[in-house]
Amino acid sequence: MQGMSERQYAALVGLSRGAIQKAKTAERLVLFADGSIDAGASDARRAEITDPSKTRKPPEPKLKPVPEAAVAAVGDTLREQGLAVPGVGGGTTYLQAKTANEVLKAQERRIRLQKLKGELIERARALSLVFRLAREVRDAWVNWPARSSALMAAELGVEPAAMQKALEKHVRAHLDELAEVRPDFR
Repeated sequence: MQGMSERQYAALVGLSRGAIQKAKTAERLVLFADGSIDAGASDARRAEITDPSKTRKPPEPKLKPVPEAAVAAVGDTLREQGLAVPGVGGGTTYLQAKTANEVLKAQERRIRLQKLKGELIERARALSLVFRLAREVRDAWVNWPARSSALMAAELGVEPAAMQKALEKHVRAHLDELAEVRPDFR
């Protein structure tokens, strides 16, 4: 066989075997003596004979633009896992995006499992617990001078009212310093 079979040529030019058979019957293909197809000459003849307005153009893929935030999220996820991150403007490959997606799904499953096991609690609940604990500690410190000043005054031999007043002054100053500390729960 000198040239290509109908199937081979159909695969080469992206047409069906039936379309190649029709082109062969209409003598739009160049054949060798053994009946095989001369691909180069057939391409030229088909381009010369075929009316461009009657050809089907392959549809152009409609690609949606990817938001920059999504690309940044993929980069962050890959970076967290120690994987290669595309450079700025380098574009993210499909494999990198798929890897990041799989990593995120695994992280999400891990978090869901930790919640089910009771290892994680909701942020609002954690904030509420911390606030309540801080309030209890503050209230205990505010009440401490009244409970302890009389005992301390007796040990030191000073006036209990003066001792309580001094203790309250210093405890409140310390609590004011502690109130400036703002926990960050991000």
